Amino acid sequence: MTTPAPQLSFDASALTEPVDPRAVSAFAAELRARRRSGISVAAIIILAFVIVAGMVIVPTVFSLLIGIGQSGHAPVVAALPMLFILFVILVGGGIAWAGWRSARVTRYRLNRFAQANGMSYEERIADPPLPGMIFSLGSGRLSTDLLRGTQPRFVEFGNYQYTVKSGKNSTTYRWGYVAVKLDVPLPNIVLDATGNNGFGSNLPAAFDKEQRLSLEGDFDQHFTLYCPAGYERDALYLFTPDIMARFIDNAAELDVEIVDDWLFLYTRRKVSTLDPATWAWLFGTVGALIAKFDQWARWRDERLLAENPGLSAPAPVDAASANERLPFAPPAGLLTPPPGVAHEGRRLKRRVQWLPIVFVILIAAFWLWSRML
Repeated sequence: MTTPAPQLSFDASALTEPVDPRAVSAFAAELRARRRSGISVAAIIILAFVIVAGMVIVPTVFSLLIGIGQSGHAPVVAALPMLFILFVILVGGGIAWAGWRSARVTRYRLNRFAQANGMSYEERIADPPLPGMIFSLGSGRLSTDLLRGTQPRFVEFGNYQYTVKSGKNSTTYRWGYVAVKLDVPLPNIVLDATGNNGFGSNLPAAFDKEQRLSLEGDFDQHFTLYCPAGYERDALYLFTPDIMARFIDNAAELDVEIVDDWLFLYTRRKVSTLDPATWAWLFGTVGALIAKFDQWARWRDERLLAENPGLSAPAPVDAASANERLPFAPPAGLLTPPPGVAHEGRRLKRRVQWLPIVFVILIAAFWLWSRML
């Protein structure tokens, strides 16, 4: 009998319905009260605009007034450059102001959406303590617009960014992610979705090809699966045909990572958004996958017995005498490894990504060749 997928609550009306400006302002004040210290980005932008505008607008108005007083009319031609600068500043300030107001409304709508669906909203978390591959790269790590639910298990939806510096240049990478808490730690397994790749994988890490495992059916057409060497049989236990079908049908456009007791879904687009269709897709995907996670909770790593010899070779126990001493007793000779993963299965082995390096070398060679010509 097929286990039905858990029906996650889904009410998207808060994402599109009209909002009360007073309620938006009240929620913005609540968010400010949550912050322990520091100045928000919006406050910095507004402060910078006020300073720059004051440095330009005041001298401009003063110059125009002096010109009017001396000649009896405004020196229009001479003032045109300054008026143009003033116009640009005012337009830029208007755009920044509109963006600030839009961000406040977005946060308010996401909070309402979270409440309507039994979740909580968090504006931002710096350097989130998650073990996924994207959370240990670069600097300026920041998760924003996080929505968290706890039923039927803990799930976190969020947008994430980090910055990688290369000399004087820096690049900011942005991801959307879904983090699902599992019942037990599992081997580090990665499913690289082929549907979102361009010239090679879009993942920020590359893995030894010896760790690639081919599964039955057409699974390889949708995902490239990597598992630690020696854990091939464990991967086959975890990815049974019915679970593979769930991933193909619901997560074929998402990269997947299992690490420790977490499952991550990655995408290069925003996850926490005001688009109801995106949320419907994500809720359906999570609901379809977590219906099968209960069977993953029964997995145990037999290698832990080898790492912990004290757990193995239990002394013979007489079931009758044991029952007299204890309120319960396991069957004689039965020893189940504790939840966990042996050292060799906790992380995949990575390899150097040569494509970016080759690209940089080609650019440098072209620059040198053009200089020589």
